Amino acid sequence: MVLSIVFSTATIAMILLIRRFYGNKLTAKWKYYMWFFLLISLTIPLLPIQYIDWKHSVPQANNSIMNTSQHSETSTSVNNGNWMNDFSYSVNRLDFTILSEIIFYGWMIGMVFFGVFAILAQVRIHRIKNASTTIENQDVRRLFARCKKSLGITQDLVMKESSVVTSPTTFGFFKTYILLPNDLDKSFSMREIELILLHELHHYKSKHVHVNYIFLVYQIMYWFHPLVWWAFKEMKLDREIACDAAVLHTLDRQSYKDYGNTLINFAHRYARFSSFHLTNQFFGSKTHLKKRIINIADYNGDSLPKKRKGIITCIFLSIVITIQVPVTAVTAEPNDYYDFDDDQPVYEDFSDDFGGYDGSFVLYSMQNEQYHIHNEEKGTLRMSPNSTYKPFSALFALEQNVISIDHSTLNWNGQPYAYNEWNRDQDLPSAMQHSVTWYFQELDKQVNEENIQSFLEKVDYGNHDLSGGIEEYWLESSLEISLIEQVQLLQDVYTNQFEFEEEHIQFLKDVMILEENDSGTLYGKTGTGNINGKHRNGLFIGFVETSNDTFFFATNIEENDHATGSKAAEITLDILNQKNIYHHRKEGKQNDT
Repeated sequence: MVLSIVFSTATIAMILLIRRFYGNKLTAKWKYYMWFFLLISLTIPLLPIQYIDWKHSVPQANNSIMNTSQHSETSTSVNNGNWMNDFSYSVNRLDFTILSEIIFYGWMIGMVFFGVFAILAQVRIHRIKNASTTIENQDVRRLFARCKKSLGITQDLVMKESSVVTSPTTFGFFKTYILLPNDLDKSFSMREIELILLHELHHYKSKHVHVNYIFLVYQIMYWFHPLVWWAFKEMKLDREIACDAAVLHTLDRQSYKDYGNTLINFAHRYARFSSFHLTNQFFGSKTHLKKRIINIADYNGDSLPKKRKGIITCIFLSIVITIQVPVTAVTAEPNDYYDFDDDQPVYEDFSDDFGGYDGSFVLYSMQNEQYHIHNEEKGTLRMSPNSTYKPFSALFALEQNVISIDHSTLNWNGQPYAYNEWNRDQDLPSAMQHSVTWYFQELDKQVNEENIQSFLEKVDYGNHDLSGGIEEYWLESSLEISLIEQVQLLQDVYTNQFEFEEEHIQFLKDVMILEENDSGTLYGKTGTGNINGKHRNGLFIGFVETSNDTFFFATNIEENDHATGSKAAEITLDILNQKNIYHHRKEGKQNDT
């Protein structure tokens, strides 16, 4: 909604500036056409263009180049018995859920109200049409036929008269009707009636009746935006001026004055003006009438230079509107989706394993180059990584020489935390084992925001967004990544597609070991989104090395509370066991944040 307001306001302002300072160099038709760019601008925020992947896809590798049999001297112990303990770090966030719901339902109520109003307007027009009578004057009917022929109109149009309308009116989506005020032939000459009919027929020929319905839909959707309503009012004026110009184009120069006088005479004869929605009317408000008369008096034909300038103006507006597309895609929020384009993923249903949690599971076999996915929609939805980001924070710090394999200790600053394991000096193995958030926050500070941004872009980590601040961007904040991207990134780091130091990759792998048994070696990291004391988002990412394959996985669960990383890990291990990939000995809990 915010984007729609910004884009529509900017587009309206640009069109008004062009009309104000450049309008006399354009034909009436091109000034009217400019308003269609407003429709495009209003449409862009409603389109699902946030799904377009504007980033360069990172190629996937097939063969591991890591030495899986060697570990550094500071590696963590295999079969870490307490690796599923929860160390949840709560962040405080404003909950806009209720406000968002109020805005949404308010918008819906407004659309219903104006939708009902539009339906009633259509019913009113229908009643007026049914109450109208056939025009008996044969001269007027023959004149109508000649006007149609002169404009090349062969379709069957219905012309009637009504005591309700005070201005010639054209309407009808499927069948077009032209209603004239009663006894028009007694108040105006045949020449004046001819000019009136030409005006109404040009409305039909230019599809203005159908455009009315299109603009009505946008008025209903943007009922809350006064500038949009005002812009549509100005658009109607430009449409009438364009229609006047189209009539003048068919007349000789001596008849221009006759056409203008017909408008003026009509204003004198029918001082009372009744406006009808979804119609095109010959006579409008006196303010609009004055502007139309001025344009008729100044009309000198549609010169070729004016037409060319109109085309150039529309090309310029096209460029401006085109720029709005990637801007909308980049700023789409709060959750955007990753454009997953694998040809043949295997979709599986693990709903029973998720036990009522809303979530997804993504598995990739390196040997078979095959994805297995439960709930692809959730698998492509970007979300906060929480503590599953910590391995990458560590890798960036290693690459930046903030820490090293032999010297990774950071001193505790004395601030007491809820977990005793955090209240001491930490090295990378202990910080990863106990998911010590302050350790990785300090690493980020020393790496600094500029370098982190470069690393995120290098590895194409999700949306690359650090706007949440150096301490919390990965804790239910700005940085987001989908499960499928997590799996792809794990594989790319595993195969070192980014050409990091090999010893850093190996060290990171060592500190991610969770357990090892006859079925293989399990590596991973959990994460829990703890918002205002409630566990909203549980994550578990990692990989399993077996004797004949390496499997990369990522799991997410969501709930208003009780959705933890340890629970996501339990679900993952159950699925891996079912698929005969890895058999976990159930002991201990995972360290979550």
